[in-house]
Amino acid sequence: MLSGKNILLGVTGGIAAYKTANLIRLFKKLGANVQVVMTPDAKEFVTPLTLSTLSENPVYSVFSDEETGVWNNHVELGLWADIFIIAPATANTIGKMAGGLCDNLLMATYLSAKCTVFVAPAMDLDMYKHATTLQNIAQLKANGNLIIDAKEGELASGLVGKGRMEEPEAIVSFVENHLRKGLPLFGKRVLLTAGPTYEQIDPVRFVGNNSSGKMGYELAEKAYVLGATVTLVSGPTNLTASKGINKIDVRSAEDMFNAVAEEYINSDVIIMAAAVADYTPENIASQKIKKSDNSLQINLKSTKDILTTVGELKTDKQLLIGFALETTNEINNAKSKLSRKNLDFIVLNSLNDKGAGFGYDTNKITIIDKSNNVDEFELKPKSEVAIDIFNKIISLL
Repeated sequence: MLSGKNILLGVTGGIAAYKTANLIRLFKKLGANVQVVMTPDAKEFVTPLTLSTLSENPVYSVFSDEETGVWNNHVELGLWADIFIIAPATANTIGKMAGGLCDNLLMATYLSAKCTVFVAPAMDLDMYKHATTLQNIAQLKANGNLIIDAKEGELASGLVGKGRMEEPEAIVSFVENHLRKGLPLFGKRVLLTAGPTYEQIDPVRFVGNNSSGKMGYELAEKAYVLGATVTLVSGPTNLTASKGINKIDVRSAEDMFNAVAEEYINSDVIIMAAAVADYTPENIASQKIKKSDNSLQINLKSTKDILTTVGELKTDKQLLIGFALETTNEINNAKSKLSRKNLDFIVLNSLNDKGAGFGYDTNKITIIDKSNNVDEFELKPKSEVAIDIFNKIISLL
């Protein structure tokens, strides 16, 4: 969400300034570019060297450097920023912002900024609830600034009350949630399944398949980037999902069935990308089965069909997407599955296509919808395949 964004961080003279070091680290970890503007008083609480090292950029606090004569251009800083965050914002700085005062580099940059400005107040509780402060905050809101409200807690004065600056993790989440509001899937809930299932034979052995889960995870990441609230039900894989994705780990087909049954009813889009076992052992041995010279026979029974069950229960307001991995008669088999499972569209893979199927970072798909429209795509990275699939989803929504 923040990758590649230019974030300008304004730091003012409050004790909470020490938190900005962690805030910068979080933004950098998410791929953002960070520059810092400090008020002169802020340097009493955290050093420019610390923030410069973490941001990997010079820290600005004055209009010009007396030693070098270099002019710090507040207009360029304001135009550079995609996001401007003032944290901590003291009562003094909030008052200046509300009144349009311009007596330092930070205020000049604020008045030059064209982007959204986030303000995270931090002060003692009596200052925070003072009528003047409340009026100033109301004025900032009226001017289009977004306030990241202070929290209750122990304050530097020793008192307990409202005035603590929000924690860096919560500030990052606040900014991300604001950015998500303008995205095409904001407000939508997407449920995905991914990976294989493991059907236990005994405490040591299982029946599984070669699914890596890569396609399902790419779809989950793309849904999240597009603004959706994402739940990912994942079989055993070595993959990780972004922090904002609700990941539910399961092992067997029955585990996956139960998890999907819990989640599907509140979902707007349901994408079944997992390679779920069609069969599972009738009986699971309680002890390891010892090797013998004789052959071993394991009786299997059918697993519950997750896709069919959801297809029977889904409403007209829900989109259901399935996957078909075929080796022969691909199109006809996929169309049959599309109809039988009551899908809105199906994504067809063929093991006959080089670079597609299990384990690859690439995929070659054909999308067939319930109106029998067939869209074939070339071989491409699974991250780009996810874009093609969501373009289809968004068109149907």
